[in-house]
Amino acid sequence: MTAPAVPVRTSAVILDGHQICLIHRRRPTGDQYSVPGGLVHDIEPIPDALARELREELDLDLCQVPDPPQLRWVQDQISHRPGTTTPLRRLHLVHLVTLPPGIRHTIANTEQDAEDHTEVTWVDCDEAVGLHLYPDIRPALDGLPETGTAIGPVWLQPMTDRTYRWR
Repeated sequence: MTAPAVPVRTSAVILDGHQICLIHRRRPTGDQYSVPGGLVHDIEPIPDALARELREELDLDLCQVPDPPQLRWVQDQISHRPGTTTPLRRLHLVHLVTLPPGIRHTIANTEQDAEDHTEVTWVDCDEAVGLHLYPDIRPALDGLPETGTAIGPVWLQPMTDRTYRWR
């Protein structure tokens, strides 16, 4: 039996001081905040996919950031979206990007590759821990701005129908 390919979603926790960049989606069942990123294309290197996604969504050119993105967390997802019977499977690769001074103002205020131009917002990391995040990286955010480095587990708790509710 051949194992199915698992789609990979690459994303970035983008920090500016104590604030994190999130895409704010208003849904009928409640607000959802997404970490910027998206699916990796066939034969596309992960760093290239991350750079492409951040450029497409936020107009962020990673060449403006002196330190390269660092892969910090991995999260497996097997869950059902509302109204579907087939599980959604993803492997989330979450990077850390720390912005140097003067770059934040160049980032778009709306998601550039979404038809509805969803709002891009900046939230204190302490506040983000209480939001409905996708992927669910809340355990990774605890204490992050103070240390500037990843703390906590590399492998985050899997996102399943028991641990995550779609909005």
